[in-house]
Amino acid sequence: MSIQVDHIAKHYGSQHAVDGITFEARPGRILGFLGPNGAGKSTTMRMLTGYLKPSSGTASLCGFDTQTQSLELRKVMGYLPENTPLYADMYVKEFLLFVANTYQLQDPKQKVIQTIDLVGLGMEQHKKISMLSKGYKQRVGLAQAIIHDPKVLILDEPTSGLDPNQLSDIRELIRKLGKDKTVVLSTHIMQEVEALCDDVIIIHKGKIVANASITDLKNEHNGDSLENIFRILTN
Repeated sequence: MSIQVDHIAKHYGSQHAVDGITFEARPGRILGFLGPNGAGKSTTMRMLTGYLKPSSGTASLCGFDTQTQSLELRKVMGYLPENTPLYADMYVKEFLLFVANTYQLQDPKQKVIQTIDLVGLGMEQHKKISMLSKGYKQRVGLAQAIIHDPKVLILDEPTSGLDPNQLSDIRELIRKLGKDKTVVLSTHIMQEVEALCDDVIIIHKGKIVANASITDLKNEHNGDSLENIFRILTN
């Protein structure tokens, strides 16, 4: 398995933000990670990516422990956080070249050109990041997450701020990436999950309340919509 999570938990005093959850994610499948606000989604994402230390339990990506093998982890992982931190005073192409050089990629200039084309930033590549719309900043965030061709992609609200045309383009890109990578995608938008994901995990109050393929989950609930199933499980 590309992602293996074993009884991982994060506690803040008496508050159990994530309460000992276990799951796995496989290559070639897109996993939707769902839950209401405060359920523990972003906390789990940050523990998976090594940015937050769990209170207990373990997680590994491609066999690399998220807490003890940080450098190896970053080579195989791409991460788009919910609020993408970008260097707003840098130009798009300049920023992506900086990221490519950080990963010590071979022929970084060519890799930047390919990635800009892949995420549809051609018309914006010579602009300062601060001048971009929210949707195009999101594309820059996605570009920095995939520029090193990672085996695992962790995407926290990847389509936030996109207009319908941009949404269609980014969905298609995520589908393409999901064919040979392991993708975990967190979102509040049920249509997004229906359109993109093979499997779904629903987390509520720090615990997993559903973990199945979308088809199996719907069958378990007599063909009900994902939106209704979500409401039932998180009420």
